[in-house]
Amino acid sequence: MPQPPDALTLAGLPFRSRDRFPKPVLVGRCFESGSETLSNREFFERVRDVSLGLSCLGMKAGDRIGLVSDSRPEWVISDLAVLTAGGVTVPVYPTLSAPQLWFILAESGCRIAVVANAAQVAKLNEVTKGLPDLETVVVLDGEVSSDRFRIVPMRDVLALGREKRASDPGADQRYEDVARAVRPSDLATIVYTSGTTGDPKGVMLSHGNIMSNVIATTSWIGLTPEDITLSFLPLSHVFERVVFFRCLYDGVTVFFAEGLTTVARDLQAVKPTVVTGVPRVFEKFHGAIQEALGKLSGPRKALAQWAIGVGHESAGAWLSGEPLPAGTRFKRAVADHLVFAKMRARTGGRLRFFVCGSAPLSPRIGQFFFAINLPILEAYGLTESSPGISGNPIDAPRLGTVGKPLAGVEVRIAPDGEILVRGPNVMQGYYKRPEATAEALADGWLHTGDIGELSSDGYLTITDRKKDLIVTSGGKKIAPQPLENLLKQDPFVSEAVLVGEQRKFPAALLVPDFPKLEAWAERMHLRAESREHLVNLPEVQRLYQEVLDKLNHTLAQFERVKRFAVLPKEFTMERGELTPTMKVRRQVVEERWRAVIEKLYEWPVRELRTEN
Repeated sequence: MPQPPDALTLAGLPFRSRDRFPKPVLVGRCFESGSETLSNREFFERVRDVSLGLSCLGMKAGDRIGLVSDSRPEWVISDLAVLTAGGVTVPVYPTLSAPQLWFILAESGCRIAVVANAAQVAKLNEVTKGLPDLETVVVLDGEVSSDRFRIVPMRDVLALGREKRASDPGADQRYEDVARAVRPSDLATIVYTSGTTGDPKGVMLSHGNIMSNVIATTSWIGLTPEDITLSFLPLSHVFERVVFFRCLYDGVTVFFAEGLTTVARDLQAVKPTVVTGVPRVFEKFHGAIQEALGKLSGPRKALAQWAIGVGHESAGAWLSGEPLPAGTRFKRAVADHLVFAKMRARTGGRLRFFVCGSAPLSPRIGQFFFAINLPILEAYGLTESSPGISGNPIDAPRLGTVGKPLAGVEVRIAPDGEILVRGPNVMQGYYKRPEATAEALADGWLHTGDIGELSSDGYLTITDRKKDLIVTSGGKKIAPQPLENLLKQDPFVSEAVLVGEQRKFPAALLVPDFPKLEAWAERMHLRAESREHLVNLPEVQRLYQEVLDKLNHTLAQFERVKRFAVLPKEFTMERGELTPTMKVRRQVVEERWRAVIEKLYEWPVRELRTEN
């Protein structure tokens, strides 16, 4: 019998799983009533049948296939169905607006799109520019119709694949032969990442790029077929997608949460041993525990406070690599039994560790989780590096750093402090952007755009961002300049600065065009003693809320500006907020208006007063 395709390509992963990890549950999805699961063989058969079905619809090697759906088993099945046929997947966040969806599918030239439901088809129908390459839309849920595209339900794609196998005895072998023909150097996916000057760029990753990262992580984190994970991050983000590939490589069972709002419930049901997340997830978990602790009183409160103190003492020793004194070990065991075990029960009670990526984790949050024996291993990467660059080892973690470079990945610091990366995980380039590719890969190194330091013992620390890209605490990346420019198109806005680095959501600092605002206020018969009084008038706040509402309507959910402050003073060169060429100095503005920014993230928002 012929050997299965080499697992050094993504096309080989379904075969590796089928042959090496027989288990009754490989992939599942949680629901309120229970879960739906697939064994390793059922998963392989589903991937194969969808692949054959898509081929019956005209998919050929090299074709671009869009994936526009929430995270679920059908997402990864569709992804691997395309990859085993030699196709190229183009993941798209389902929360993107119609124009954003159009741009990605149009530039990448997708011939087929797999979408979640009618809402995504409606976005495609909404686009007026058209998608000349798009011929077929496969819909996972519901009955949908369109006079612009051929609509095929996923169940029909599966039926086509099964009919192909029934009518063609050689279909299985040809499917395996095609998968075997895929080479590590072949393009596997184009992942669009937010740019700083407008349209997103498509990062081209090969099978070899991603598989090198999958294999490199095996010497950082050990996983076995006995492990179980709950996945709730978007698969459109390369981080969670590569996590799934790593799980498939090692035979780890993967359950998908029904949705973000059901994660707490699904953790209880799945009882995972490993979970990946972003800082916002851990911030919410920490907040929920703190809220619960705040409701305690009397002896129970005293016990909890004592236990947490012991936990921090133990965590300090763990993180510094020092042995734990016998007395502290005993206290730790008592604290764990009486308090921490109940906290960990919120995660199902079996969790070995978390892995955190996509945005920096607060050391304060990290230490708390180490204190309750739920270690978080912070990692660092970029879409352009498939994505992993470094990770904190569980036997020697160091908070405030992103750990040591992964096996086979070289990291060095440029003279200007920029982190440079070289290795088999580095992208092929940006799709249709040779100049941007040459800039990012100058001198054979990936220029990350991040400023950092590398310690003498190899730990990498991110200290700043070379560019202005905002990364929220949920790991979403937002290019501020295009949004700021759109805001400044309104006649009442003179300047706009978006903030939100490591925050839950973006917010905006707005400088009014004061002559226009004051004239409008006079027409509205509004009286104000000063500009500070003027910008805090309810009528003025409503005016600028309308400005933001118009912008937010065109944006993806994660880009929408949730709060804003109308500043009482214009930016000036004298205070350093503007350059001689009248460009905004973002860091100076954020520092000068720090108190105002902090109030934007309080609840409720207080009246904004400043002495600046």
